[in-house]
Amino acid sequence: MARVAVAEGGFAAVQMSSVAAAAGLATGTLYRHFPSKAELLAEVFRRVTKREVQVMTAIADTDGAAPSRLGDAVEVFARRALQSPVLAYALIFEPVDTLVDAERLAFRRSYAVVLGRIIDDGIKSGAFPAQNTAVVANCIVGALAEALIGPLADRTLTTRSETEVEIEAIVTFCLNAVSGQQKGTAR
Repeated sequence: MARVAVAEGGFAAVQMSSVAAAAGLATGTLYRHFPSKAELLAEVFRRVTKREVQVMTAIADTDGAAPSRLGDAVEVFARRALQSPVLAYALIFEPVDTLVDAERLAFRRSYAVVLGRIIDDGIKSGAFPAQNTAVVANCIVGALAEALIGPLADRTLTTRSETEVEIEAIVTFCLNAVSGQQKGTAR
């Protein structure tokens, strides 16, 4: 119920009484499980973001060449965000309580770890030049967030072709940042 509220209106739209009513609970019962709205929102954040990390991990675990896997991971992240703009904006950018913000930082690290594994694979195979994997992976996570903030906040991508152009630009930038290669040009 709370996840639906976040997906429809962001974290600010969530009201404990509305979530409780939608779940068929008394508000006090909800407060027994989540002593504050911030704790409920942190749990929503954890559950939704855990799924997104699992999706990225599944891509990282495939057998493809590192540049293809990196491109696919970036593409899928951007595509999923742009398909659910209110939820993605809430998860990535919306001003939040410190509990949710702490979760946000932890999951940014999780994304960077997954991307770092792909980059390490690329370095080992010779597809990517030697580089500081941790720094580069964090840069990719930051680039993804910054590239998506405008389209998610303003909902400026109104056609499928605009969305595809945006996604391709993000993928190309991230691959160039790591290797100078375009998606599909793995060695």
